[in-house]
Amino acid sequence: MLRRIFFPLLMGVVGCSVLIALGVWQVQRLAWKTEILDQITATIVAPPVPLPDDADPVADEYLPVVATGHVTGQTLSVLVSTAENGAGYRTITGFRTDDGRDIVLDLGFLSLDDRGTALPTGDLTVTGNLLWPDETDSWTPAPDEKTGIWFARDLPAMAAVLDAQPLLLVARRIDPASPTVPMPVGIQGIPNDHLGYAITWFMLAIGWALMTGLLIYRTTRKDA
Repeated sequence: MLRRIFFPLLMGVVGCSVLIALGVWQVQRLAWKTEILDQITATIVAPPVPLPDDADPVADEYLPVVATGHVTGQTLSVLVSTAENGAGYRTITGFRTDDGRDIVLDLGFLSLDDRGTALPTGDLTVTGNLLWPDETDSWTPAPDEKTGIWFARDLPAMAAVLDAQPLLLVARRIDPASPTVPMPVGIQGIPNDHLGYAITWFMLAIGWALMTGLLIYRTTRKDA
């Protein structure tokens, strides 16, 4: 009888060990991701600093900055929908800082009916966060040439249209006030599904153990 149950017992132990190890790995990944998200959240709300001369897309992602300058060039509208404000557009424009740098500025949200509202002119002081959004893929439609509506923040393409460097400043506060509503900068778009993955692996381990136990039980019953 020991010979007959040896192989299913071995497979049960090996299978459960692998599945439990995968679950533990996901728990470790959960702790790692949570720590990173906490660091990003702390960075977003930290006191703003002057716009760096040579911003780094990795080291300076979400960096809070303050910049003074004026709006330049055309305005780009990105179709969005928010739970708070409904459907509307992100308003993207060029922004020339006082030291002569041309960057891309996300002024915030305008409703569908308010598109085309005059934007503030003259000197502006913008407090916000630096972002390098990756919102496009092979399924993202190209901007509509007739309406000028975009369907994602394609930073390199927008920077080319606005004749600016591919550096996006997402406004949290604008002085003097703008008709746009600043959209929150946060970690909502960063996935953190490791707890669900861990639970799945642990449940599979339990199922594997139950199937192994059932197989061994039926084998021993048959021998009896």
